[in-house]
Amino acid sequence: MRALCILHDAYSTTGLIGQALRARGWDVDELLVVPAERFEAPGVELALPDHRDYDLLVPMGAPWSAYDDALIGSWLAPELAWIADAVHSGGAVFGICFGAQAMARALGGSVARGPRPEIGWTAIESEDGSWLDPGPWFQWHFDALTPPPGATVLARTSVAVQAYQLGRSFGVQFHPEVAEADISMWLGNGGESVARAEGVDPAVLLAEAAREREASRVRAGALLDAYLGKIFPA
Repeated sequence: MRALCILHDAYSTTGLIGQALRARGWDVDELLVVPAERFEAPGVELALPDHRDYDLLVPMGAPWSAYDDALIGSWLAPELAWIADAVHSGGAVFGICFGAQAMARALGGSVARGPRPEIGWTAIESEDGSWLDPGPWFQWHFDALTPPPGATVLARTSVAVQAYQLGRSFGVQFHPEVAEADISMWLGNGGESVARAEGVDPAVLLAEAAREREASRVRAGALLDAYLGKIFPA
């Protein structure tokens, strides 16, 4: 089985989700959209592969907004069309944070600034109670999505929809892939000032990540198993 993870910026990794896929025997390819040297001018051109070459597409997080066409439209518009075509042709897409927002927009939902940001470890409320662990899951987002027509909302917080499913595709607002190293990298590349501006202590984020280290790994694997079990039944 083959998965393609879309890394929208150089400070994102496949993290715990990539590890879990590889541990389960998947071949995982990675496609970087905006290299580090273009971070301040992210309007790059993007060549996307044929989605039919993959069993699973995983568009991941990004520091930009999924509605910022003026800044990243050069690659956002093609990616939205690519995601929509994959879903409409029966493909499986697992969108994470920005990826979930992009998928929502691609399929007729919307994305806008949320009522307030969520940064840190947050418990989610499951709508069906069947297969989403309440967490806590790591969050870092300012925007919130409205799911596309026909989607089932699986979880939420008081701030935003946290998970939804449409056919074989699944989107989560939180970051199941994130481990300590990812948070440290984000903080070291502009995130520390963002967190402090929102009243979040970076040291607390890292301490909580250390405390959640093993539980996060287990939760990420269980989330992946539950989703894959639904779309690739034995």
